[in-house]
Amino acid sequence: MVLLSGGLDSMVCAGLAKEAGYELCALTIDYNQRHRRELDAARAIAERLGAARHVVLPLDLRQFGGSALTDDIAVPKGGVAEDIPVTYVPARNLVFLSLTLAWAEALGARDVVIGVNALDYSGYPDCRPEFIAAFADLARLATKAGALGDEFRIHAPLQFLGKAEIATECGRLGFDPALSWSCYDPQPDGSACGLCDSCRLRREGFAKSGITDTTRYAN
Repeated sequence: MVLLSGGLDSMVCAGLAKEAGYELCALTIDYNQRHRRELDAARAIAERLGAARHVVLPLDLRQFGGSALTDDIAVPKGGVAEDIPVTYVPARNLVFLSLTLAWAEALGARDVVIGVNALDYSGYPDCRPEFIAAFADLARLATKAGALGDEFRIHAPLQFLGKAEIATECGRLGFDPALSWSCYDPQPDGSACGLCDSCRLRREGFAKSGITDTTRYAN
C-alpha cells in the first residue's frame, strides 16, 4: 500500500516497492490543495507502475485551512525556510497515513510505503524518523490486525537519502522526472514556479545528481 502524492519522493518509493516485487495499491489524497497538478501526476505514476488499484480519495482540508497549500496564504518564494514554513499542512502525514493504514487493513495488506525524507526537506515535523516509528506503534495498537499479532510494516525507504540520491534513484529506476510534480504553486501556463521550497530542493537535487530534470520551470 503506497501513499502516492504524485511528487518525486512518492514516485521513487513506489518504484522501489515495485522493484522489490510488491503488488502495488496506491492511495492519493485529493485534499483540495493548491498544487492539484500533482493529482494528475499520481494517476500517471500509478498507471506507469501498473498499480493493481489506485484510489484518489477526496478530503477537503480547505475547510480547516492553516496552510499556504489549503488557504489564501502566499507560497514563500524567497528560499528554503529555516523554520517550519507556512506550507506545512497541520498533521497531514498523520491523517494520510491513518487513511492508508485503514485501506491496507481492509485489503489485507500489511506493508505501507511512504516517501518521507528527513534530510533535504522543508522541516515538516511529520517527516521525522521519530514520527514514522511512533506511527508503526500506533498501527499495532489501533487495528484489529495489530491486536491479533498481525502487525503492519511502515516502510520509509527515502528517510535518510538526500535529494540528489533520490534523483539518482529516479534515473536508475528509469523514470522521466517530469512524470512527477513537486511545485507548491503551479503557474497558469502549467509550468512549475521554480522558486518555492519544493522546487528549489528538487532542482538542487537533480543538479547535484547530474541527471536532467525534464520538468518545465517558469523561473
